[in-house]
Amino acid sequence: MSNSYFRFKQFNIDQEHCAMKVTTDACIQGAWTPLLPHVHRALDIGAGTGLLSLMLAQRNADITIDAIELDNEAATQASNNVAASSWENRINIIAGDVCTHPFSCRYDMIISNPPFFNNSLLSDKQNKNLARHTLSLTYTDLLNAISANLSDDGYASVLLPYAEYKIWQSLLLKGGWVEFNRLEICHSPNAAVKRVICVFGKKELEVIQQETLVIKDTEGKYMPQFTALLSPYYLDL
Repeated sequence: MSNSYFRFKQFNIDQEHCAMKVTTDACIQGAWTPLLPHVHRALDIGAGTGLLSLMLAQRNADITIDAIELDNEAATQASNNVAASSWENRINIIAGDVCTHPFSCRYDMIISNPPFFNNSLLSDKQNKNLARHTLSLTYTDLLNAISANLSDDGYASVLLPYAEYKIWQSLLLKGGWVEFNRLEICHSPNAAVKRVICVFGKKELEVIQQETLVIKDTEGKYMPQFTALLSPYYLDL
């Protein structure tokens, strides 16, 4: 998924000016993250290409989405992708810093595919470092931003590598958050868990559910569960 564009069934993503391109893991997050009945306003932290916001808008015609992006070029690209979609009136792209932006409301749901890496080699491209590494948004900063902008009955969805998820899980515990849903993603049946989507809030909305999604079988074909989840979006499913 490293092309300058990616075509979905109901929208297109141009991504040549975004450091972080469309990924399979992000598509899974956009398709799988629960949209409970009380969700009417959502916040996308680190909008990137606008992918997650567009997927949420496709899934539910009753929600409006604010999507904030620190990198100006990426924010412009996300705005263009939204403008070319059917849901321009329900998605608002904000170029700014989630830690300082004065949001006008609290949100029923917050979704984020944040910078992943804490202690790994940096690229020679600064915009890629900001998108992939916790230089501009630490996990503590992100959790504080979620806390400041989430409604009392709201919840959040965050996508992380497995090792970073364990760090995140400890922060949630210390902060009094409740994790009530989790999806562990494996690329093949015998592979270790590579990514985790963690759903949490201040109140336990339902009994915690731990699910596992395997993307491909041993022959490299998409598994039925993956196909069912992504078929509303991928052209080849």
